[in-house]
Amino acid sequence: MATPRILVVGSINIDIVALTECLPAPGETVTGGTLLINHGGKGANQAVAARRLGAEVRFIGCIGDDTFGAPLRQAMANEGITVEGLATIPGINSGTGLIVVDRAGRNQIAVASGANMHLTVDWIARFSAAFAWAQVVVCQLEVPLDTVLWTLQTARQHGAITVLNPAPAQPLPPAIWPLVDYLTPNEIEAAQAAGVPCVTLENATAVAQALVARGPRVVILTLGEQGAFISTRDEAQHIPALPVAVVDTTAAGDAFTGALAVALAEGQTDAAAIRFANAAGGLTCTQRGAQPSLPSRAQVEALQGLLQPSAG
Repeated sequence: MATPRILVVGSINIDIVALTECLPAPGETVTGGTLLINHGGKGANQAVAARRLGAEVRFIGCIGDDTFGAPLRQAMANEGITVEGLATIPGINSGTGLIVVDRAGRNQIAVASGANMHLTVDWIARFSAAFAWAQVVVCQLEVPLDTVLWTLQTARQHGAITVLNPAPAQPLPPAIWPLVDYLTPNEIEAAQAAGVPCVTLENATAVAQALVARGPRVVILTLGEQGAFISTRDEAQHIPALPVAVVDTTAAGDAFTGALAVALAEGQTDAAAIRFANAAGGLTCTQRGAQPSLPSRAQVEALQGLLQPSAG
């Protein structure tokens, strides 16, 4: 099988993580936690996830000229990701994620976007060859929306499959929706986009269909421990999650999106691609941190094989 070719355009952050017994309520201080400093950012996480799952990956984004910028670049290069598209922005801090994780693995995240908001169309346009090379182009919403729009338009012009992880949740220009082949919102992002209080398995069909009607070819709702729900204009299907012991849910959605991109580039069916992505996302929840928790191809295939029903 040919090596999948994935282009990720998006964010890269340093993550400052506090591991606590519980998540703080508004105005509350929770003490006694443990500090972790990891590499993250939705775009970088998705790129690393795809690389560890066997893809050749190119990344376009921005870092600052602060103390975090060079280590972020080096870490991506150490993964084997092509980083010639990673710009350094003078006088600007690198993106920084402030994350609290409780003992149940739930998290709260705030991001200081920093250099990520300096990812311009003019910079990305220098790498047109990467769009011609890619089978799948992945982007998120931690960079300017005009950059996301241009990325999707250019990917579509080159015949690449487009994957948009609409995170963090925010209103999207109408022009973006029809450029998306695969939309991967979680429950919060889907609820906001569809204008409903919450997303459950009971209303997943209606929510997904409402989003499909805006233009994406396929909508995949990621529903945490309940798995994923896929919908097109013609059909819908729930694909359950694999059972894992949850430690930290940070980057689980990024692992899902990166794995989905790899499976689609390999020509897997949508259902098979989601099962593969479910396994990658599930394994990510069993370890702490964003990029440190992203699994290898061997780990994902081992989990899938372990849970396959035995023959006879």
